[in-house]
Amino acid sequence: MRTSDWPRTATRWTQLTLAEDDPAHLDVDFWTSVMRESRSNAVCISAGGYIAYYPTRVPHHHRSVHLGDTDPFGALVEAARGLGMHVMARVDPHAVHDDAARAHPEWLARDAQGAPIPHWSYPGIWLTCAFTDYHREFITEVAREIVREYDVDAIFANRWEGHYGISYSEAARRSFHDDTGYELPARENDESDPAWPAYVAWRRRRLGELVAVWDAAVKDLRPHARFIPNLGAFAARDLDPELVRRVYPMFVVDKQGRSGIEAPWAAGRVAKRSRGLFPDRPIGLITSVGPEHHQHRWKDSVAPPEETRTWIVDGFAQGAFPWFTKFNATVSDPRWVPAVVEAFRLHARLEPVLSPMPVTAEVALLDPSRAGQVRSGAAHTFPDEDGFYQALVEARIPFEFVADQALSAERLGAYKVLVLANAEQLGDAQCQAIREFVAAGGGLVAAHQSSLYDEHGAPRANFGLADVFGADLVRPLRGPVKNNYIALTGEHPVNAGFGGANRLIGGTRLLGVRDREGTRVPFRFVPDFPDLPMEELYAREAPDAPAVVTRESPGRVVYFPFDIGAIFWEALQADHGRLIANAVRWALGGEPEATVRGPGLADLAVRRDDDGVAVTVVNLTNPMAMRGAIRETLPLPPQTVSVALPPHARGATARLLVADAEAATTVRDGRVEVELSGVGLIEVVRLLWERR
Repeated sequence: MRTSDWPRTATRWTQLTLAEDDPAHLDVDFWTSVMRESRSNAVCISAGGYIAYYPTRVPHHHRSVHLGDTDPFGALVEAARGLGMHVMARVDPHAVHDDAARAHPEWLARDAQGAPIPHWSYPGIWLTCAFTDYHREFITEVAREIVREYDVDAIFANRWEGHYGISYSEAARRSFHDDTGYELPARENDESDPAWPAYVAWRRRRLGELVAVWDAAVKDLRPHARFIPNLGAFAARDLDPELVRRVYPMFVVDKQGRSGIEAPWAAGRVAKRSRGLFPDRPIGLITSVGPEHHQHRWKDSVAPPEETRTWIVDGFAQGAFPWFTKFNATVSDPRWVPAVVEAFRLHARLEPVLSPMPVTAEVALLDPSRAGQVRSGAAHTFPDEDGFYQALVEARIPFEFVADQALSAERLGAYKVLVLANAEQLGDAQCQAIREFVAAGGGLVAAHQSSLYDEHGAPRANFGLADVFGADLVRPLRGPVKNNYIALTGEHPVNAGFGGANRLIGGTRLLGVRDREGTRVPFRFVPDFPDLPMEELYAREAPDAPAVVTRESPGRVVYFPFDIGAIFWEALQADHGRLIANAVRWALGGEPEATVRGPGLADLAVRRDDDGVAVTVVNLTNPMAMRGAIRETLPLPPQTVSVALPPHARGATARLLVADAEAATTVRDGRVEVELSGVGLIEVVRLLWERR
């Protein structure tokens, strides 16, 4: 008998997203072999919603025109069950065909003038509104039919939110007015309209209620079954925690690959971000076998195999179970198959050791995830976070996320240093939690406008954490500023290692601050001077305003009153990365308890149990590291894994899990070290303590 905790054992997912013509030529044997060879233990198969791939009896549920008397969904379910796999049925409710639209015009999303909204990509179909009976009743009946007729464990919903913009359907208008007293806002993101924040909260609540309705409907038929929505734009951090506890046994994040200059570590960030708020929920990372691009869509294509392999491996190294998806069952280019099979088999090999060991770190990066938080960048980008993330990866400082909603003494107690890349909105209670963390000896590294706004976005006259920073705001934000520099002033660990330079590149958006008594100022801003004509390119005045402020009381604190994270991400100047790393190491009090030294770009994850640690090294060294897609991974030069010995240990034995070999260890200055050479994409060093 299956139980409701089955998501804990569904750890390698094959997803097949069928096209309408697939029933005419579906090769079930091929897909069965992919599932078998990849060691997949779970599968997600297209079933219904926009198109039904089984003989549905629900009125207006469009059957594939190629279905005939076949049942491709049923055949794939039977094949997967024959391999002992968990099975999830995929539905997509975001659009309907013309016949359904004519029969039920009330199901459609509508613009502000009340006109139905056609699909942006395919003519003759229409976008749906999530606040109508289409979602609440029709999709509920589709889900119930699938669960009733087939041996499935879950329904998976893609694009389940319907139209992403404001839908002005009659049902949405009426529900919003009844709940809030407002008319629907005329424009998105209009913070001057009180209806807009009311709409954001209402939409979030109504969509959460919808998931609960669907989940109850499937559990009514199969008590172990669940309804699991795809988390794309509707991120886990936007969910009500109580709703998560009741109806989300796992998260599936639709981040299928990287685009443009996105870093390859972005795969692992998915897992860290989810753990930052819901550390007890398994997290799956969907990987497309095709390329991802924010402007172009080539969904029936194949990405370079090394790109696919790296994305999957970095994701599971940081704790996100692997899930690949293929759009269209026809395989016109099979080059993705070996990459997926190799990555999945590697996960199957490592899972028995890594899965029971939680990912740990001494450093936490605050996830400033509240709506409207970013005031100095694009609405949905976090360049400050990106810059700090890149700097910590380069510096080989393992770190985790902690969500701003989860700030508490209990959560912060697991860390030695908290990093605020640009946590602009922090409420009084959040500031107090950080204040107490530092008072108890915790380190803090903060930048730019952190705590300058309260949790509702209202500006403060001074930083909410001014006493912790040791700095007061005296001049508001200015910028973008060109040709800014910061001068080294006095000796301090934060300004060490710059090779005799007496000044560095500064920022582009600057705050004027005054340092308090008891602080030190390792850097000061050089007053502005022209960048043209070139003959005028010289400083006129001595450095004056603080550019970096440090204090010890009793925890170590570093504050940067400029956009160091964002400018590092934009310009990737090595000095900014070193400055961030210096600040974190000083706040930490030295090297991390577990790290890896050596050249190259590597993403680290550290897991611990009572017997020792496992240090995972993902090699991201490649010619296209910051500009996708990866075509080859360059073997890492020799590396040294270094781990501080706990008080009860006198040494450790080491095994390389990927190489499947024992490794020599050396104890030096209270640390055990292991030398690595020839690491390809990944190695895991498992250290077991030798007890005194």
